[in-house]
Amino acid sequence: MGSLNRLNSKDREFFSLVAKVIFTNPFSREWEEIKNFAKYIEKEGDTKNEYYLNALFEPLNDRICQLEGKKRINLDSYSGEDRILMKHAILFHVYRRYVSELDKLIQAQLQMKSGLLKVSFAKKLIGELTGRGFSDEDAIRYLGIFYQLRRGFYFISHSLIGESPSMKQLRLALWNNVFTYDVRIYDQHLWNRMEDFSTMLLGETGTGKGAAAMAIGRSAFIPFDPTQEKFHQNFNETCIAINLSQYPETLIESELFGHSKGAFTGAVENHKGLFERCSSHGCLFLDEIGDVSIPIQIKLLKVLQERTFTPVGSHSENKFSGRVIAATNRPLEKLRKENHFRDDFFYRLCSDIIDVPTLRKRIQESSAELESLVQLLVLRMVGEESTSLVDMVLEALNRDLPKDYSWPGNVRELEQAVRRVLLSRHYAPDFTPFTDLDGSLVSDFKNGNLKVTELLNYYCTSLYKKFGTYEEVAKRTGLDRRTAKKYIQQNSSE
Repeated sequence: MGSLNRLNSKDREFFSLVAKVIFTNPFSREWEEIKNFAKYIEKEGDTKNEYYLNALFEPLNDRICQLEGKKRINLDSYSGEDRILMKHAILFHVYRRYVSELDKLIQAQLQMKSGLLKVSFAKKLIGELTGRGFSDEDAIRYLGIFYQLRRGFYFISHSLIGESPSMKQLRLALWNNVFTYDVRIYDQHLWNRMEDFSTMLLGETGTGKGAAAMAIGRSAFIPFDPTQEKFHQNFNETCIAINLSQYPETLIESELFGHSKGAFTGAVENHKGLFERCSSHGCLFLDEIGDVSIPIQIKLLKVLQERTFTPVGSHSENKFSGRVIAATNRPLEKLRKENHFRDDFFYRLCSDIIDVPTLRKRIQESSAELESLVQLLVLRMVGEESTSLVDMVLEALNRDLPKDYSWPGNVRELEQAVRRVLLSRHYAPDFTPFTDLDGSLVSDFKNGNLKVTELLNYYCTSLYKKFGTYEEVAKRTGLDRRTAKKYIQQNSSE
């Protein structure tokens, strides 16, 4: 073996900056530090990370070509910190040259809802890595990570748009949830162990918790099979979802864990539950987890603790190797305090807790948020961008809604509002909160003509208009949720 190569101080400085940038969360503020590359990047442009990564590739390519000369760089020619720096530089160099191919694969797989696609560029990519000193096993694994990185960026950035601070924080949190805050930690320690990290999504109904869960689920690591030249699973099928509030108590257990033939009346054949159908590199999304009973919580706790489950009517234990994402729009602190949600169950679910912001908060933070969402919704509904339709929708919403409208149905309500405006050019909410707190209500109060029930109706409705959830109204009034909901609905029907 010949003498080892050594990087000079300028090369070490450059490759250290490369590593710092490429392993930083692309949705974080730290990305501003990419401007440190100004001395390496001659052309100017906007500050979008894709632009800078492409611009960074040029000086990186030049630097690698200078080091290679007439002989290809091989990791075995370096040791210690120099080897680590060169490893990261080579990975990024290869990754960026295949970004367009990876993006095309994602788009093709999106069109192909089921089934697996052949990865035509896989052999070449793997060969470039093995030719530079990576083992066959590592080269195949890095192809999987490259594909995962592109999926993660695509689904997080495209599914959850908006430039309000709370939405930027949400995208940052979702990336960390998939790759950690530093991809090097993920690469070295966690890429095949993420099933141990459960996630809790919190937020009001209609905020987009499902979209956040799907972004995580579709961004999971999927192994590559070099013999078939295909990935093991279609990412469209990696995330399985269930809304627990839609099932009666008697059916939830069967839906989750499955049942054997004859387990109960009507069980005429074996049934695979969601835990059994979830693959080892997939995830199970349990929506409305705050609505499940204590007995179901205990059974779910066992799965999270022991990673095993037993179908109804069976004595066999099946292994669960996927990841669990749970979501609720209910106040967990209150549920735990009232012993409706077990503490041990909560602590098994809260490896990561992510808040999904309300639409009213997003609009309060950024006035451009509503327009961005309307643009996206119009694009999805009509299949192409249309400035005239977006302007028409915004004009109708501004005309028909009060300036401080709270959007109690959040993004889900906005989606239907856009559809209604496209159909009728008007939008009148199905629920109109009481707004005359300074008029007839005060007059009736002063004249002694106000009943207690009327006062509660008006007060609860006012709070609902401001905060948008029955839970928050109940919390602020000291009423239980059902009673608060009753007073609000009574007022809306009057």
